[in-house]
Amino acid sequence: MRDETIKPNRRSIRLQEYDYRQPGAYFVTICTRKRECLLGEIVDGKMVLNSYGEIVKDEWFHSAQIRPEIELDFFVVMPNHIHGIMTIREDMQSSVRATGRSPLRDHRNTLPQKSLGSFVAGLKASITKRSNEIRGTPGTPVWQRNYYEHVIRNEIDLDEIRQYIENNPFKWLEDENHPDKMKKRS
Repeated sequence: MRDETIKPNRRSIRLQEYDYRQPGAYFVTICTRKRECLLGEIVDGKMVLNSYGEIVKDEWFHSAQIRPEIELDFFVVMPNHIHGIMTIREDMQSSVRATGRSPLRDHRNTLPQKSLGSFVAGLKASITKRSNEIRGTPGTPVWQRNYYEHVIRNEIDLDEIRQYIENNPFKWLEDENHPDKMKKRS
């Protein structure tokens, strides 16, 4: 039996030398821990959200209200993962500069503000907190440690990803995250 407290060394799946604070569109996929189907179910090709899935949806849209530097695009909640497109706006990239009166902080273990990573971390944290309050399981992880991201480079890429997100519930039985597909890989 593997000790869950030991975190394996993982190599980064991020693009080397890419600044994820950079304005542009990003496609993200975030999976639940152990790809457990926590967020609802697919019925006749449509996602039916349960209370946890509703929290995910609420927090996704709330993100744009509390993070003025982002715009949200297509999004879908699946039984054990979410897909979404978010854009970091170019006009919101003015950074706050330190002044002589500003305290120095140690930023080694913090994510850059107004970045894809800070967006995902904030989203995951707010969903986890609310979900665990309902479940009565404070501190229990809801999400996998990492997430998938793709920098959207052009309109064709954007249109293809939008189609993928829109059609994802219809193709649930073929999805690599479907529990039956995962059993076959084990």
